[in-house]
Amino acid sequence: MKGALEMETPPAAVPENPIPEPYHGVHVAPAQKGHEKIRWLAPAQRSDRVRVRRHTCECKATIYELCHSGGLLFIRRTVRGPDGARVHESDRLVTAKMEALWLMLLLGEAR
Repeated sequence: MKGALEMETPPAAVPENPIPEPYHGVHVAPAQKGHEKIRWLAPAQRSDRVRVRRHTCECKATIYELCHSGGLLFIRRTVRGPDGARVHESDRLVTAKMEALWLMLLLGEAR
């Protein structure tokens, strides 16, 4: 039995589990025949802060981000090309509707 002032040796530090290189995020499925068309708009500075909740893999020329701002969600699309990046945003929707649209986008059912 150890005395009140005697301390046990601390357990060895648990190593963090770093993401293996290179990390690939979620890939978007190819667009399905008859997919829903998303209305893409010029970016709007409707609020001072935007939080990215989810995003697709950076290895593709087109990346998508599910963004949260001002209590609403929207999808930001960035198309990278030789002339630079072009950014568009979807309409802003309530969480339930936008999460459904995000899933459709990932499955190729919306573009």
